[in-house]
Amino acid sequence: MSLLRQGRSFVAVGVLQWLVDWSVMFALSRAGVSVAAANVAGRMAGALLGFWLNGNYTFAQDAGRPGWRQLGRYVLLWCTSTVFSTAGVSAIDALFGLRGAWLGKPLVDGALALGSFLASRHWVYR
Repeated sequence: MSLLRQGRSFVAVGVLQWLVDWSVMFALSRAGVSVAAANVAGRMAGALLGFWLNGNYTFAQDAGRPGWRQLGRYVLLWCTSTVFSTAGVSAIDALFGLRGAWLGKPLVDGALALGSFLASRHWVYR
């Protein structure tokens, strides 16, 4: 499958995944949950959706449907990116407050997206 087609699909899935992630983070943090915990919960919700959609649509023709091996790799990638995302969002929260964290989350997660695409294409869904 072409890099361009996979890239477009990954971006579309990523936008949907991110909307779920941000919505959960926003709702939980607004309800009083710490930004770090809310961010992890949001990323979990988005990750479940993203793994399924990317595995069954974006990268499916190259590797077939995702199995346990792909899930294990995805969990490792997710844990790594979640550490960086949570550290970034927490730092923004400490500097600029909760509203800053809500607004800064897209920048932090956007910075992680390219690495996530490359790791997904060449390692997770292989």
